[in-house]
Amino acid sequence: MESIQAIKQRFGIIGNDPKLNRSIEKAIQVAPTDISVLVTGESGVGKESIPKIIHQLSHRKHGKYIAVNCGAIPEGTIDSELFGHEKGAFTGATSTRSGYFEVADGGTIFLDEVGELPLTTQVRLLRVLENGEFIKVGSSKVQKTDVRIVAATNVNMFEAIKKEKFREDLYYRLSTIEIHLPPLRERKEDIHLLFRKFASDFALKYKMPTVKLTDDAVSSLEKFRWNGNIRQLRNVAEQLSVLEQNRTISGTTLQNYLPNTGSNLPAVVNSSKSESDFSSEREILYKVLFDMKSDLNDLKKLTMKLMETGNVSDVQKDNENLIQKIYGDDKDEEFEAAVEDLEVLSIPEHSENNEPERSDAEDKYHFAEEIEEEETLSLHDKELELIKKSLERHNGKRKLAAAELGISERTLYRKIKQFDL
Repeated sequence: MESIQAIKQRFGIIGNDPKLNRSIEKAIQVAPTDISVLVTGESGVGKESIPKIIHQLSHRKHGKYIAVNCGAIPEGTIDSELFGHEKGAFTGATSTRSGYFEVADGGTIFLDEVGELPLTTQVRLLRVLENGEFIKVGSSKVQKTDVRIVAATNVNMFEAIKKEKFREDLYYRLSTIEIHLPPLRERKEDIHLLFRKFASDFALKYKMPTVKLTDDAVSSLEKFRWNGNIRQLRNVAEQLSVLEQNRTISGTTLQNYLPNTGSNLPAVVNSSKSESDFSSEREILYKVLFDMKSDLNDLKKLTMKLMETGNVSDVQKDNENLIQKIYGDDKDEEFEAAVEDLEVLSIPEHSENNEPERSDAEDKYHFAEEIEEEETLSLHDKELELIKKSLERHNGKRKLAAAELGISERTLYRKIKQFDL
């Protein structure tokens, strides 16, 4: 078994971080087996190096090694790319084609960005992992393949499973062994080493002197967050090598090549995202409506007690908390003002001869019983009346009348014919 340092030199891996060394050690240990491996880590940390190490140290090293970027293949063709298709299986399938799993038989397939696979393809992949069987698109013949699958992703798989974007059973089949590569910001001692390696490579490539960093530039380099990780660091080194005339880079000069990502101070962030952009507004409206309903019910209770007892001071004393809830700090003034406007109606008692006695309150509001409710118009009659009035206002001009009623001119014409106007 090769040492970790020898593997680093063989595959061009720079760094001495303990987490990085542990990841390489796990890759060396699992390489002789056929266990499925899932490589996790942020974008740009160099996940593609682990599958190469596993393949070259395994008994499949003489077989094919195929790297597939699952996120770069359209959903409609990914099944054909992975498993192949028969002639005439779909429009444009002019000949039979072998998929990656058939071509890589006896070798290794690296599925990069496996979290982007469609759910239908995930079902097919699960079958390959379970028993090595697959079916070409447009075929009914089951074929066997002997491949080792190494997958990689930069998404949070548990979040994807929770959102039903990734199958849980497939995740546990892929992640028999999980190898996590740390982000560059957790490998501060390796940042300057990587920069020096990139600066040396670009000096040879572009035939110019190597750029060097001052102490303050090295400090700025190590303090930067590096969201793009090693890929971003490589781009910065290339820009400095090409654009800077002065080959000694100060911290001020370096800052011009580092994007402003804001403060690095910690902040409380709500990690859960709502499905709708309007969810917060909707929740506020719901809360307002529920509060209004609660206040209305409390007011009903308070009014009923006032009507039953007629004693304002007792009601105010017994319902102190309820009044505080409704009226807040100004409860006394607002409550007394509301009570002044409230007239407690007494319920008339029936006399022995079963004739109701007319109370003062009943006499005061006797006119309410004499009002006869006007018969309401039907919806048909109301609509007819609205159309007539609108036509009269606009002297029979249907276009203006239709605009006023909020309907199309054709709909207005149809209703005029319907009502015989």
